[in-house]
Amino acid sequence: MSHWDSCDAIERRPDKVSGAWIFKDTRLPVASLFDAFKDSPTIDEYIDDFRAVTREHIEAILDHEIQSLEKHFADEDTAVQQRSKTA
Repeated sequence: MSHWDSCDAIERRPDKVSGAWIFKDTRLPVASLFDAFKDSPTIDEYIDDFRAVTREHIEAILDHEIQSLEKHFADEDTAVQQRSKTA
Protein backbone atom coordinates (compact mmCIF):
# COMPACT_ATOMS: atom_id res chain seq x y z
CA MET A 1 0.00 0.00 0.00
CA SER A 2 1.29 3.45 -0.93
CA HIS A 3 1.29 6.21 1.66
CA TRP A 4 -0.84 8.15 -0.84
CA ASP A 5 -3.72 5.68 -0.39
CA SER A 6 -4.80 7.40 2.81
CA CYS A 7 -4.97 10.93 1.31
CA ASP A 8 -8.58 11.83 0.43
CA ALA A 9 -7.61 14.73 -1.87
CA ILE A 10 -6.16 12.44 -4.53
CA GLU A 11 -7.09 9.30 -6.38
CA ARG A 12 -5.57 6.74 -8.69
CA ARG A 13 -7.57 4.96 -11.35
CA PRO A 14 -6.26 2.84 -14.20
CA ASP A 15 -8.68 4.52 -16.65
CA LYS A 16 -7.45 8.06 -15.87
CA VAL A 17 -4.04 9.45 -16.84
CA SER A 18 -2.49 5.97 -17.14
CA GLY A 19 -3.05 5.25 -13.45
CA ALA A 20 -1.03 8.21 -12.16
CA TRP A 21 -1.96 9.83 -8.85
CA ILE A 22 -4.29 12.72 -9.69
CA PHE A 23 -6.18 15.42 -7.81
CA LYS A 24 -9.56 13.93 -6.92
CA ASP A 25 -12.25 14.52 -9.53
CA THR A 26 -9.73 15.90 -12.07
CA ARG A 27 -7.29 14.53 -14.66
CA LEU A 28 -4.39 16.60 -13.30
CA PRO A 29 -1.44 14.57 -11.97
CA VAL A 30 -0.27 15.38 -8.45
CA ALA A 31 3.28 15.36 -9.81
CA SER A 32 2.46 18.62 -11.60
CA LEU A 33 2.20 20.35 -8.21
CA PHE A 34 5.70 19.27 -7.20
CA ASP A 35 7.06 20.14 -10.64
CA ALA A 36 5.50 23.60 -10.40
CA PHE A 37 6.93 24.23 -6.93
CA LYS A 38 10.43 23.74 -8.32
CA ASP A 39 9.84 27.06 -10.10
CA SER A 40 8.61 28.66 -6.83
CA PRO A 41 5.02 29.71 -7.65
CA THR A 42 2.57 30.41 -4.89
CA ILE A 43 -0.39 28.14 -4.22
CA ASP A 44 -2.66 30.85 -5.61
CA GLU A 45 -0.65 31.00 -8.85
CA TYR A 46 -0.90 27.22 -9.20
CA ILE A 47 -4.67 27.35 -8.67
CA ASP A 48 -4.95 30.13 -11.25
CA ASP A 49 -3.15 27.91 -13.77
CA PHE A 50 -5.08 24.74 -12.89
CA ARG A 51 -8.59 25.82 -11.95
CA ALA A 52 -9.87 22.27 -11.34
CA VAL A 53 -7.60 22.08 -8.27
CA THR A 54 -8.69 23.75 -5.03
CA ARG A 55 -6.69 25.15 -2.14
CA GLU A 56 -8.22 22.33 -0.07
CA HIS A 57 -6.71 19.75 -2.45
CA ILE A 58 -3.26 21.29 -2.09
CA GLU A 59 -3.44 21.79 1.66
CA ALA A 60 -4.61 18.19 2.16
CA ILE A 61 -1.71 16.85 0.09
CA LEU A 62 0.87 19.03 1.83
CA ASP A 63 -0.52 18.14 5.28
CA HIS A 64 -0.47 14.47 4.32
CA GLU A 65 3.17 14.70 3.23
CA ILE A 66 4.16 16.51 6.42
CA GLN A 67 2.51 13.78 8.52
CA SER A 68 4.15 11.06 6.41
CA LEU A 69 7.58 12.65 6.86
CA GLU A 70 7.06 13.10 10.60
CA LYS A 71 6.05 9.44 10.93
CA HIS A 72 8.99 8.32 8.80
CA PHE A 73 11.51 10.22 10.92
CA ALA A 74 9.88 9.12 14.18
CA ASP A 75 10.04 5.49 13.02
CA GLU A 76 13.66 6.00 11.99
CA ASP A 77 14.53 7.50 15.40
CA THR A 78 12.88 4.54 17.14
CA ALA A 79 14.86 2.09 15.01
CA VAL A 80 18.12 3.89 15.81
CA GLN A 81 17.31 3.86 19.53
CA GLN A 82 16.52 0.14 19.43
CA ARG A 83 19.76 -0.62 17.57
CA SER A 84 21.80 1.35 20.10
CA LYS A 85 20.22 -0.60 22.98
CA THR A 86 21.20 -3.93 21.44
CA ALA A 87 24.74 -2.82 20.49
